Amino acid sequence: MAAIARMLVRRVLILIPLLLGVVLFVFIIMRFSDNKPEYAYFEGSNPTPAQIHQFQVDNGLLDPLPVRYVRFVGQLIRGDMGTSALTKAPVSSSIATALPLTLQLTLFGVVIAIVLAVIFGVIAAIFRDRWPDQLIRLVSLLGVAAPAFWLALLMIQYLAVDRGWFPTSGYINPADSVSGWLRSLTMPALALSLPVAAYLTRIIRTSMVEELDKDYVRTAIGSGLPPIVVVGRNVLRNALINPLTVLGLRVGYLLGGAVVIETIFALPGMGQLMITGVRNGDPAVVQGVVLTIATGFVVVNLIIDVLYLLVNPRLRSAG
Repeated sequence: MAAIARMLVRRVLILIPLLLGVVLFVFIIMRFSDNKPEYAYFEGSNPTPAQIHQFQVDNGLLDPLPVRYVRFVGQLIRGDMGTSALTKAPVSSSIATALPLTLQLTLFGVVIAIVLAVIFGVIAAIFRDRWPDQLIRLVSLLGVAAPAFWLALLMIQYLAVDRGWFPTSGYINPADSVSGWLRSLTMPALALSLPVAAYLTRIIRTSMVEELDKDYVRTAIGSGLPPIVVVGRNVLRNALINPLTVLGLRVGYLLGGAVVIETIFALPGMGQLMITGVRNGDPAVVQGVVLTIATGFVVVNLIIDVLYLLVNPRLRSAG
């Protein structure tokens, strides 16, 4: 536990400048964007130059960039992401409403990807170079190459429009109907997770093959242990160490891919919120969504690092 605590402290200390760098990058990009808050604020009206200038003065938009950056970081520390120039509502409240759906979609996608990858990765490794392995490798290669948005469109056509198994769009709150919630998220989660599952399947298959060729596996099976026990208790656990690292990066892909998938399926999550912000020229909303997704990606990788340490006793001993 001491090794885990030390690693957590080091990682958190590293995260602080990393997050500040992410904030700086997003801040600068948004400052050079054509979407200006004064345009969104006076949307639908015909403001005079004096009114625009007064708005810029009142909101500190004419201050030097370093001053505005320091002020923005101070606001973020207090939990203030600014105010939407269009709706006049706090950005943090809009994100608090949209974020749970994106987290549900991402978590659902992660579970599907892990389950499919472990099942097919283990089968491919056990039947190495035989027809199940070759078939799984072919399908996983096609899955890696298939874009999530293309899979989403195919699912809408064949599973929703043609067969009516799932709704084409929309979201049902689990408090209203658990079955309706599952039906509304199944297709988006599948479209989001299948490329990740295909990629992880190949990684798990390779790791399993490497473990199965090691001496301790032959010794354990030769001593009379059933192969299923050796594979389930030792080989699979050791083989999942490398895929864990890959999973951290893929979760970031899921968070980013949710933006497109939510738009296709009309889900009121972070993706829809960001698209709405871009369409309405509301930079505060876009900035808040991007920062939230980036922070989530960093936190997920921290969690993956901890899991990596938990499943690898050699790293704990080294620590």
